[in-house]
Amino acid sequence: MLLFCWLIHTTNYMIRTFAMACLTILVFAGCSSKLHKSQTSNSNTGVSWYAYTKDHKYNNPWEVFTITNGMIRLFGDKLGYLMSTHSYTDFELKLEYRWNMEPAFQRGSGKKNSGVMYNVPDTARDVLWPAGIQFQVKEGATGDFILLENVTMAVRGETKGPGKSVAVPRLGEQEKALGEWNTILIRHVKGTCFQYLNGTLVNEGSQASSQSGRILLQYEGAPIDFRHVEIKPL
Repeated sequence: MLLFCWLIHTTNYMIRTFAMACLTILVFAGCSSKLHKSQTSNSNTGVSWYAYTKDHKYNNPWEVFTITNGMIRLFGDKLGYLMSTHSYTDFELKLEYRWNMEPAFQRGSGKKNSGVMYNVPDTARDVLWPAGIQFQVKEGATGDFILLENVTMAVRGETKGPGKSVAVPRLGEQEKALGEWNTILIRHVKGTCFQYLNGTLVNEGSQASSQSGRILLQYEGAPIDFRHVEIKPL
């Protein structure tokens, strides 16, 4: 009788242990897809950048710009950019930006101007500014397409470009007040480009002549901060 009770107790314990083990496997399996999500950010060394200012390339971008408190901060006397060292084809790029309004960083009195470029060809040489497609970030014009160095695109039934710098106006104004964080989402699939600002589609084009390339964050003299940079291949 005692042996029979011991067998029942042992069997129940083994069943409970097995069930807990299965649950643990399921939980960690569920977490695994999130941990391995294709994502890059300014605090993740999975994305590497270099910096460029006029006539000079810096393999260590933080010789020119800074990264503090989870923010990429572009400022200073040297106009330039951060360029990704990797290229992307079909992707979704998401990031946040804000104009740096801290008095110590103020410079100039004109409209604040910057941009996020994509599909910068690997063959494009470092200049201010290289070939590619720009999500314009500028007071009163944020969301415009800027097609640089003879890139062309069909927008609302009309082919835009080629030219050195061709602006295609956005559909509407969505930028927040100076100093507030704005969210940019760029989706590119097989030459079709969608540009979103703060959750609203502000521009759309197709048949882009440049269909893959690098990502670039511009600094045109107005101090600007970027954070939460995520690139997801589609």
